[in-house]
Amino acid sequence: MTLILLFLSTFIVFLAIDFVGLSYMIKPIFARQIGHLMTDSPRLLPAFLFYAFMVAVVLWFVSWPALTQDRSLLWVFGNAALLGMVGYGTYEFTSYAVMKDWTTTMVAVDFTWGTCLTGFSALAGVWITRAFS
Repeated sequence: MTLILLFLSTFIVFLAIDFVGLSYMIKPIFARQIGHLMTDSPRLLPAFLFYAFMVAVVLWFVSWPALTQDRSLLWVFGNAALLGMVGYGTYEFTSYAVMKDWTTTMVAVDFTWGTCLTGFSALAGVWITRAFS
């Protein structure tokens, strides 16, 4: 039951915060640069699969060990942020390397966003799980 609560709380926080960030920060920046490449509405299945996989990886490497080894929330945030750097950095730096219209602004904003989002979502998931179990 603890693992289910941990996954769901982290997943919901991740989705909710990213929805706001994508809608009001990331999308406008990307639309100015690569709007002609963007779909009118997002493809939900690949997005859902990414979110579920990302949260599962964060749980495996950070959140579950934090619960079983009584790690601090600062430890959770730092290690999850590092995983966010890997995930979002792979996407952003590869895109910048091979796409002619990709900009350093897009890289910096999305890389920073993904790093903070992943760290905070893991922190919130662990905090919620500790509070309710």
